[in-house]
Amino acid sequence: MQPSAVPELAHTHTRPIHWVATATAVAGVVALSPALGPDAATAAPTPGPQTKSAPAHTAPPDPAAAEFPLDCGPVKLVVKKKASGDLDGDGRPETVAVVHCDTPMGTPPDGVYVLTRAAGSAGPRVVATLVDPEDRTNVGDFAVRDGEVTAEIFGYSSADVPSCCPDVRENVKWRWEDGAFVRSAPSGARSV
Repeated sequence: MQPSAVPELAHTHTRPIHWVATATAVAGVVALSPALGPDAATAAPTPGPQTKSAPAHTAPPDPAAAEFPLDCGPVKLVVKKKASGDLDGDGRPETVAVVHCDTPMGTPPDGVYVLTRAAGSAGPRVVATLVDPEDRTNVGDFAVRDGEVTAEIFGYSSADVPSCCPDVRENVKWRWEDGAFVRSAPSGARSV
């Protein structure tokens, strides 16, 4: 066998010391990467057309501390869903809560209420009813986004339809306009 014109290089054969050196270098890079990386992003989304940024210290109203206009008798009231956002553009968040009575049988109807915290008041208060439990409806998907409340509402085409089986589905939204919540439904949102 004829010797190679190029001498063997030390790095062509791995030895344990090579692995230790590589692991140490990688650990050093990982440890220093937060200090050497870019600063945290400071961009914020632009508020919607009718919303203002709320001060960072303004917490949304807590529905657990609210008194809802719903008589549940001997059973307790349940907050099924909640979402918060600035709905009226005043810079303070409101909370929208979907609530019902915790009945042991059947499907209790939902109520959808808007809560706010008045200036100088410690507790939340109900300022609007978007869905009344007397309407015998239930809320599916639900969100507060861009100053709007959107919900999927399940209801009944007549009083003869059993409570177990709603036969009407409607996608609706509410927006604060001229001092009141105005309900609208996208075209084709109703089905039976």
